Amino acid sequence: MNFKRNGTTALVAFISAIAAVVVLNYFGLNKQTVNILEQTPQGKLAAYMVPRSETQPIDFRYGAAASTPCVVHIKSTYKQQKTALKNGQDPFGGLFGNQFQFFFHGPNPYQQQPEVASGSGVIVSKDGYIVTNNHVVEDADEVEVVLSNNKTYKAKVIGKDPDTDIALVKIEGSNLPSIEFANSDSVLVGEWVLAVGNPFNLSSTVTAGIVSAKGRNINLHDEDVAKGSSNTSIESFIQTDAAVNPGNSGGALVNVSGQLVGINTAIASPTGSYAGYSFAVPSNIVKKVIFDLEKFGVSQRGFLGVTIRTMDDETAKTAGFDRPYGVYVDGVNKGSAGDEAGLKNKDVITKINGFAVNSSPELQEQVAQYRPGDKISVEFIRNGESHTATVTLKNKYNTTASVDNTQDVLGTLGVKVENLSANELRAMGLNGGVKITDLQKGRLSEFTDIKKGFIITQIDDQAVNNVQDFVNILKEKSGKVLVEGIYPNRPASYLYAFKM
Repeated sequence: MNFKRNGTTALVAFISAIAAVVVLNYFGLNKQTVNILEQTPQGKLAAYMVPRSETQPIDFRYGAAASTPCVVHIKSTYKQQKTALKNGQDPFGGLFGNQFQFFFHGPNPYQQQPEVASGSGVIVSKDGYIVTNNHVVEDADEVEVVLSNNKTYKAKVIGKDPDTDIALVKIEGSNLPSIEFANSDSVLVGEWVLAVGNPFNLSSTVTAGIVSAKGRNINLHDEDVAKGSSNTSIESFIQTDAAVNPGNSGGALVNVSGQLVGINTAIASPTGSYAGYSFAVPSNIVKKVIFDLEKFGVSQRGFLGVTIRTMDDETAKTAGFDRPYGVYVDGVNKGSAGDEAGLKNKDVITKINGFAVNSSPELQEQVAQYRPGDKISVEFIRNGESHTATVTLKNKYNTTASVDNTQDVLGTLGVKVENLSANELRAMGLNGGVKITDLQKGRLSEFTDIKKGFIITQIDDQAVNNVQDFVNILKEKSGKVLVEGIYPNRPASYLYAFKM
């Protein structure tokens, strides 16, 4: 070994490094910045400078420490007879039959005893409100919550919103750790995020990745639509490559500060386990939905009342654009919010309340943050000219009023019902029941051939004595439901199955 040569080489390298630092400081080169282009809410591309130091590797320790105590383990118990019906005979909701699917540890359909499904949730208030996915708690007979400190609580389901796959549950606690919400509209592609949950029953697991895309529609409900079900779901997911697996459903997607960016909901996988991409409901939608569920029991969804599609090259040329831009209006429902505000076929919507929208999911995400009766600004282009309309949003029944549980249940089913009179009960030998007096478009007409005049006496083996029983039972239901009853002057009992 030539220690003398090596020592000389090291000395030269050291002196060179010192010289480089001096030169960099002198010319300010160590303060180089990176130009970032960001689309502002006003739709303009704004350039801003990020110090080079901020582009260095991120420390995830704070985000993990801040968020982990707020993420809980949810165990949903199902009776054996419901297990086979859960998610259409497949306890994973078709996990292995569709590349994109909801994911959580579902019950084993081959077991005869009650089964326990496993998912995650996020504490959103110190007094015990917890957000999770609807598919984690739907149809559950019991819901149990285990905190990160292993303390266990029985939970009550406050409300569910299948359109966003969000549910709100409540435990009796106080001074609980609760998560802080981030503004999901401000999240950028390429930003670091952490997924926190309980994959494969491994409690308080944290994984890291980046935001891969925003406003992603993965058509989770295409199968229902193909069967004739109306689709009012909102799919404008945050896509990330943070590793998630069965059991992560309902868990937190957080930024490096530990603030909630989204609720992990679905994965892209041909096998049922993580294969590179996962999808989360944006926190702005989550925040609005859980407020509605806590206050009203149902989500208060505002609708424009227009049929839309994302622009492509061909549509853009037809609309007189040199590139795809905005969201194309294919149709406007008569008497809808959009119709009353003056929107027309072939309009191209470019902004909602000043926020640029360039795809159908982006437009849906922005409108979904408002309620019936709210006024929003809609900017659009018609025949090459820019216009702005003030739109008063309506609910799905085309009014500006808040929706209550009764209206929501009857509207979803597409029925009007009334109590049986004392004479009708006596004549048919019944103790109770409700009669269908009108049938419109809804779950019953979509899934069954039930007829007007049918008298419903039981729902999933629970007695229905009056309209209030009918509504109270059904508002707690999701998934498949079995109704039993009779037709007047017919001796047989009839059964109808449909999906809520």
